[in-house]
Amino acid sequence: MTLSIRGLNAGYGRVKVLHDVTVDPIKPGEFVGLIGPNASGKSTLFKSLSGLLTPSAGSIELNGSDLTTFTRRDRSRAIAYMPQAYGCNAILTVYESVLLALKQTTGWRVESDNLDIVSRTLSALRLTHLANRGLGNLSGGQAQMVAVAQTLVRNPRIVLLDEPTSALDLHHQLSILSSVRSEMKQRGSIVMAALHDLNLAAEFCDRLILIKDGMIMADGQPADILALPQIGETYRVETALEATRRGSLYVDATLRGAAVC
Repeated sequence: MTLSIRGLNAGYGRVKVLHDVTVDPIKPGEFVGLIGPNASGKSTLFKSLSGLLTPSAGSIELNGSDLTTFTRRDRSRAIAYMPQAYGCNAILTVYESVLLALKQTTGWRVESDNLDIVSRTLSALRLTHLANRGLGNLSGGQAQMVAVAQTLVRNPRIVLLDEPTSALDLHHQLSILSSVRSEMKQRGSIVMAALHDLNLAAEFCDRLILIKDGMIMADGQPADILALPQIGETYRVETALEATRRGSLYVDATLRGAAVC
């Protein structure tokens, strides 16, 4: 299973956001980080992939099949999208909300294996302790982790996560990305995550795609992409790629022209 994007153009009305976006095939099990400044086109790309937005040109193919030929249900089964902003029914418990997310793609009759799938998903994401908690009683970070569970429980072939760590503390950022990476590699699914934290991107992603002004600026392995001068140019900062004592990469960044104390 591969995902291919060729010559994609998309926008809103007369405002064109994506300009001839082409991405080399993304392979099963790959965790791809989509990086770039605010308003660079990351969310628009995700909406185009998920079917929420119809591109004006270009193609999106899953295993060589044009996604526009998929029925709405088949597309929702194949691709799960977690947007930046998501609503919730505060009456439901966490367990019920994840079960409801699952049933949206399997029909409404609840089978015993559905309950097992929900329990396994909550366990994989270390959320079992929240299972009986009402959604209205969750913190923002907890609600975000539950939204990830609602996305993964459907067992999609492609998972699109738009800033999945924005409301999480450091512990839960590492925990949720580690769990998602492990779970999706076991399933052989593709993950694309829009990430603002370049150090998290370096830690968890197999591949990074840098986007600016709706155009792909670079695409490759994290060590190669984060060392490019385009990183500093894109974010309008001075950057240096360093290595920690345990060998992982991190991006040291300062504002251009900022005084060093």
